[in-house]
Amino acid sequence: MPVAVSLLEFGAKEADHRRAIDSLSGQGANGLMVVDSPETFRNSRLVAQLAAEAKLPSMGSFREYVEAGGLMAYSFDLTDLSKRCASDVDQIFKGATPGNIPFYQTSKFELSVNVATASHFGLSVPAPLAASADWIVE
Repeated sequence: MPVAVSLLEFGAKEADHRRAIDSLSGQGANGLMVVDSPETFRNSRLVAQLAAEAKLPSMGSFREYVEAGGLMAYSFDLTDLSKRCASDVDQIFKGATPGNIPFYQTSKFELSVNVATASHFGLSVPAPLAASADWIVE
């Protein structure tokens, strides 16, 4: 089965989110991938709620999206990366040259699944997926 992917750009206001999801729903979308941005992160609960109302299973970028009601997320550990960034800033404040600080590329990724949201969509979470998830939201 061919997969069609569309990129939809929209503003950061609640009305913009509503228009965007209504547009996707009207175009016959059967799922939604929410990209990470400060606006979508801040509005995780709203986006997850609107997606659920539009019957669009959604995948976000961070565990917080799943905790807000999104179906799934797969990404790097945001807390771990933030700690590493703070460590780099600390080294710079202590006199380190930024160019001499080793570049860190994350190798730890997290899979988060919201079982309640899956149930809302009439989906069951396969046992192997649940077993491999780092975070399960009931």
